[in-house]
Amino acid sequence: MILGIGIDMVEIRRIRKWMAAPGLIERYFSENEITWCSKRGKDSALSLAARFAVKEALGKALGTGMKGLALKDTQVDNDEHGKPVIILSGTAKELVEAMGGNHVHVSLTHEKEHAVAVVIIEGVDKP
Repeated sequence: MILGIGIDMVEIRRIRKWMAAPGLIERYFSENEITWCSKRGKDSALSLAARFAVKEALGKALGTGMKGLALKDTQVDNDEHGKPVIILSGTAKELVEAMGGNHVHVSLTHEKEHAVAVVIIEGVDKP
């Protein structure tokens, strides 16, 4: 059963500005996310923007927004085929489990100026 769905869009230039500010991207992204996106060279801002959109979309899928959700507790990785997967820890994992979620689906895309992500929380509806 679908328990929550969220969508978010991020402007790429916003992330480019963050990348120019020392220490700012480390505030929102895990070391693994930063390393993976950095390998994309000039497209690293696109990948970071898509991952940030995932973090925001998760808050919407939870129905809480960012309240009580640490952004670094939501990490986006890629499986062996390149498909994005979401890895939850800490507050993100606790909030998803509290609503009965047992699987989180993610889809992301980006173009020249925007990145978009959709998050679906699947699980058992709690009475």
